Amino acid sequence: MEALSPAPGAETVDVLVELLAEIDAAAETDDFYDRVCEGLCRLTTMERAGLFLYDRTLRTVRAVGSAGVDPDLLEGVEGTLEETPIAQRALASDSVAEASKVLEREVPARYARFAGITTLTCTPVSASGRWFGVIFADRGGGRFELTEEERGPMWTLGKLAALAASVERATNQREAARRLSERIALIQQIHERVIQRLFGLLLALGSEDSLPAEQRAMCHDEVREVLHELRTALGSSLAPPAGRGRASVRQITERVAAYQEGLTVHWQEGVEVPAHIEPLAQSVLLEALRNADKHAKPGSITIRVERSDGTFVLEVVNDGVGPAGMGTGLGLRMASLEALEHSGIVEFGPVPPDGWHVRLVVPTSDE
Repeated sequence: MEALSPAPGAETVDVLVELLAEIDAAAETDDFYDRVCEGLCRLTTMERAGLFLYDRTLRTVRAVGSAGVDPDLLEGVEGTLEETPIAQRALASDSVAEASKVLEREVPARYARFAGITTLTCTPVSASGRWFGVIFADRGGGRFELTEEERGPMWTLGKLAALAASVERATNQREAARRLSERIALIQQIHERVIQRLFGLLLALGSEDSLPAEQRAMCHDEVREVLHELRTALGSSLAPPAGRGRASVRQITERVAAYQEGLTVHWQEGVEVPAHIEPLAQSVLLEALRNADKHAKPGSITIRVERSDGTFVLEVVNDGVGPAGMGTGLGLRMASLEALEHSGIVEFGPVPPDGWHVRLVVPTSDE
């Protein structure tokens, strides 16, 4: 059988230039990582490729791009760096790794015969010491040896994917900051008006003379109207957009429970997340898990989902918080503002002796 050959240098340049031109829009499209995988197959003898990015919060990978393989087949693939030695080697050495023998020792055993793989390559998606993920590729199931001519383009494409992941992450952070700025601007716009109305109510209610029932009812209606106006303004068109392939609250809890040691889930039987607050609940849960990973050294994390007294409750409690506490970032502050739109609240703070809790409470009686 005639040996397969990688693409010539001119085609390599063309592919890289095309992808570089699309980098800035990577965060806004769903197919950039597919294009990276297609480029890898085009420039080498690989016939199938899948690009996986690591989700630090969920402690597992998610498929974000593919070529030559059904995307639905990769959708359910999950794994950790600890159980994938071939990925460890590729990322630690910043080079393309390959394996043909005893794949059970290189990837999670459940994927050792995945899609007929016999020889597997692993390209690091990393830059400046930051590990974003890997690209797995093969020749459609047959055994082979990777050539040095192929390693160069594969490594370069891994760097391009890392650059795109960096751009996407930075774009998401800027978008979060922009949404917060918009909310603050709205608060400032209505602040004077709301305060004036509440000040008038304070004068009326603080009078030594008791108010007639009719005036008390008017004050009550005025308070409700002011609070409704405030909640509406805070929530108008500012809810975070649904993320690409974003998992539901139930899926997130199942994933972290599978890979996070010391994590316990208490999900009350028969309780489901109300559809209208699913994005909010996702944001609160992910931010709580992210903060626990970033600001603490938790030995245990408890996720609780329940209904209580006509409210939906989502609570995350972790230990391992130092004397300085967890601090607060944009995520929970934005979630607190968003919760107002649903007449809910987000509570967060220390719990003795060394814990931290985040709690979302939203009324459900109006559903």
